[in-house]
Amino acid sequence: MEFLEVVKKRRSIRAYKPDPVEPEKIANVLEAARQAPSWKNLQCWRFMVITSIEKRTAVANVFAPTNPGAKALLQSPVIIALCANPAESEVWDSKDFYMLDAGLAMEHLILAATDLGLATCWQGLFDEEKMKQALGVPAEFRVIAVSPLGYPDQERNPRPRKGMEEIAFGEQWGEPWKA
Repeated sequence: MEFLEVVKKRRSIRAYKPDPVEPEKIANVLEAARQAPSWKNLQCWRFMVITSIEKRTAVANVFAPTNPGAKALLQSPVIIALCANPAESEVWDSKDFYMLDAGLAMEHLILAATDLGLATCWQGLFDEEKMKQALGVPAEFRVIAVSPLGYPDQERNPRPRKGMEEIAFGEQWGEPWKA
């Protein structure tokens, strides 16, 4: 797939087939994440690959039962947990770069998954302390997000996007950029 096609095809999927994900595909998405840029190349991120039903249930139970994301975490054969160590990054001008670094790595993973025919759904609305307990994450790390990883069992239409004139400015703020 061409890169822009992968970007446009990516969707947040909340229904998964029970089919297992091949270990080489998991390795491929993790390698894509590993290649992400980071502040001063400090690479503060860590990923957990959860496949057992017991651990997937523990992760899903941190979410409210009415959250559709919880069901997706149980349906998918794999959960990827994104963690980051703020001490392995920096804060500059009040900007916590560990969040950006982790986000870039997860986006690389998500796009690689899409390219391989897999689906994901970034989820970050959870009680972090409970999630750390469920995952066994050390105190110095933050749990940034979790995502199901598997073969999609739903098709989603593209979401509306703001027009280029609303988001891309030229030399003056508010002046639309023109190609």
